[in-house]
Amino acid sequence: MSEPLTSTTSAVEPDTGVGHEAGGDVSGRRASLWADAWRELRHNPLFIVSAVLMLIFGVMAAFPQLFTSQDPYDCQLSNSLERPSSAHWFGYDILGCDYYTRVIYGARVSMTIGLVVTIFAVIIALILGSLAGYYGGTIDTVIARTTDIVFGLPFVLGAIVILSVVSTRNLFWVSVVLILLGWTTMTRLMRSSVLGVRDMDYVKAAKALGASDFRLVTRHILPNSIAPMIVYATISIGIIISAEATLSFLGVGLQLPAISWGLMISDAQTRLLTSPHLLFFPGVFLSLTVLSFILMGDALRDALDPKLR
Repeated sequence: MSEPLTSTTSAVEPDTGVGHEAGGDVSGRRASLWADAWRELRHNPLFIVSAVLMLIFGVMAAFPQLFTSQDPYDCQLSNSLERPSSAHWFGYDILGCDYYTRVIYGARVSMTIGLVVTIFAVIIALILGSLAGYYGGTIDTVIARTTDIVFGLPFVLGAIVILSVVSTRNLFWVSVVLILLGWTTMTRLMRSSVLGVRDMDYVKAAKALGASDFRLVTRHILPNSIAPMIVYATISIGIIISAEATLSFLGVGLQLPAISWGLMISDAQTRLLTSPHLLFFPGVFLSLTVLSFILMGDALRDALDPKLR
């Protein structure tokens, strides 16, 4: 069985469990890469800031009622385009809807799409990348060429082309299209990580002892090759959120009556000079959300790569 990784080895070298102590671990307890990473993260300002932002936006998406008691679809045309005030912090949009409430509810769409697309893309990448990296040969060639074909289609352009022929562009269809186009980079990354691990001595030893391919991959190879995937997947959530906003802004993403930061920014582009608050507030929330995931990815990269310590 594979043992936890030590802080004195690389991410692909397992701990033998004999005579090893983690560098700097004064308690003398055996440490793992993940335990070392957590110790690094707890003292990393980037991780703390990004974690706080992610927590805020996550709670906002799951429980918007904690931030506002108003209905985002309760609109009065008499309030159309009113400026921010002490009573209504973000003012009103052109339909007379409370803009603060709609910005809060906009977090749900962005976070949902970002998480759902990334989770499914990671699953696809784990399966295809592991198969290609472990078996090689014909399987690797077929998966690699399929990945190249999909990767050759620009991400946003491909999404525009596909979504332009979809009659109902709702949360489901936008997520499906982004999943279809968003797994390629992670598959390549997973394949290269598995290739770097499959010929290690501890994998060969487990194979010589009769371990099945499934056990070798799940118990010995994946735990020692998944760290780069976790880093990229975290950053990918921010990329997907930004992509959804871009598609909605261009008019090929979500459709009304959906509440999306991208749709709000799109509606505000013609009123930038007269009602700048319509662009400012959803833009700030979108930027902070994307930034939080990028910062988290950078913090995880620094913590999970021993060479950067």
